[in-house]
Amino acid sequence: MNEILYCCVMTDRSEFKDASPELLYALGYDFSSWKDEETREVRHTLYFSTAADAELAMKTLKEKDSEFQSFGIHFTDFACTKLKKEDWAESWKIHFKPIVISPTLAVVPSWEHFEAQPGQVVIQLDPGMSFGTGQHATTKSCLGAIDRFVAERRARSQKEIAMLDAGSGSGILAIAASKLGCTRVDAFDIDPDTVAVARENARKNGIPDEALSLAAASLMEYESTIRYDIVAANILSSALLAGKEKLLSFCKEGTHLILAGILDAEYPSVKAAFESTGRCTELFSVQEKEWRGGTFLVN
Repeated sequence: MNEILYCCVMTDRSEFKDASPELLYALGYDFSSWKDEETREVRHTLYFSTAADAELAMKTLKEKDSEFQSFGIHFTDFACTKLKKEDWAESWKIHFKPIVISPTLAVVPSWEHFEAQPGQVVIQLDPGMSFGTGQHATTKSCLGAIDRFVAERRARSQKEIAMLDAGSGSGILAIAASKLGCTRVDAFDIDPDTVAVARENARKNGIPDEALSLAAASLMEYESTIRYDIVAANILSSALLAGKEKLLSFCKEGTHLILAGILDAEYPSVKAAFESTGRCTELFSVQEKEWRGGTFLVN
């Protein structure tokens, strides 16, 4: 008896995503669908008893792409894989792979084997109830900026580096800052449930409780007497605009302020609002898909 399932995996880029399952059913495929709540992407996994059948399905779907697109359906990122039938209930895991942010930072699910480069910091993080696994464009842009600015400060022999994570979610940004060398890391999130999740994630990554302060608070409620070297706020544009003065109150001259969670169409208004305070200047912005994150130097 064959205990292996052969899979054809794809990402659904359709204009009308409700139509995609109907099409796959009509073609006679056995499949499951999974939606990433961070990226909003939908992925389908087709199941077969032989590798040849999985390969044929991939070939067929690719060849019919132009026809499918004529009625708003489009599949990309095809791959063939396999899994034990006993592992079918956890087949969603094949959609999560290690994410290399830089030569010095990577985010890896616990079930994936990953060969880190010499000196590369690895954050182990699984998808869960809190935002922030590194999959989303906004999270990746924040991680890249934190990695860069911690490295720059350490290269200048700065011994004490303080970082604030506003809207911490899973705690991924705070965990990265701590593992990359920040000597003080504080974090908060408006959702109290995420605090316990972030604490558990920090412990799994070897960060003692005393090395990471976590609080349940909104941006306007959070209080700190510290003026941080790096402030990261991966929250909605509306919250950034409403709380710009509060965010800047955590900064000092030379602080790197990292703003994310911003739709590309909304970014110009966010940039203008922060620069209009006269306290900060955009250094650069990073766009991926419909999202844009910006990094500012505080005057």
